[in-house]
Amino acid sequence: MTRALYLYGGWPGHKPYEVAEWALAEMRDLGLSVDTINDPYRLEEDLTGYDLIVIGWTQAHTTETLTPRQEDSLLHAVENGTGVAGWHGMAASFRASLRYNHLVGGNCVSHPGGEGVEVPYKVTITDPAHEVTASVSDFEVASEQYYMHVDPANHVLAETVFSGEHLPWIEGQRMPVAWVRRWGAGRVFYCSVGHYLKDLTQPDATRLVRQGIGWAARRGPQR
Repeated sequence: MTRALYLYGGWPGHKPYEVAEWALAEMRDLGLSVDTINDPYRLEEDLTGYDLIVIGWTQAHTTETLTPRQEDSLLHAVENGTGVAGWHGMAASFRASLRYNHLVGGNCVSHPGGEGVEVPYKVTITDPAHEVTASVSDFEVASEQYYMHVDPANHVLAETVFSGEHLPWIEGQRMPVAWVRRWGAGRVFYCSVGHYLKDLTQPDATRLVRQGIGWAARRGPQR
């Protein structure tokens, strides 16, 4: 059976325990055997026995980091074939850990409309041929629209465009919303949608995240 480790918790604004109910149901429906933890220091343990690590944690402070031992354990596991997948807060966590940010492929530096503000925006699928985006249509959300610093090596699957309403100088700028990447033998998937549970339960968003989890765990999409 495919084994997954799900780290969730942290900042309560992302309702991590409510989101966890949704995420665990999706992962178990994919056939994953999931161990859950609420303590990032557990990442110091040997993680190589897991096929996938799902990051549902959100930082408490911008300066929050990982210890060298946490970094070593996580990166070693992924380099040797363990996948990583997550959404939204995964790229707003451990931002003082440069090695973690390198692994994820990006980090959130702003949400121009404001924290928690339901900014309407469109998510456009840019690579409909990828297995993660199979049968996923463009969709609209009203949520935080992440402005991110991203690795140019990412394989971008979806993007959004800023209107300029909140910061006129970024009008028309395209920003990745979802991507995949490789880290050694491991696969990494990330989607910036997900400040609210209603964002993640939108059918196309659910399909995108679900298939991203399956891809990172080396399991084919199942719906």
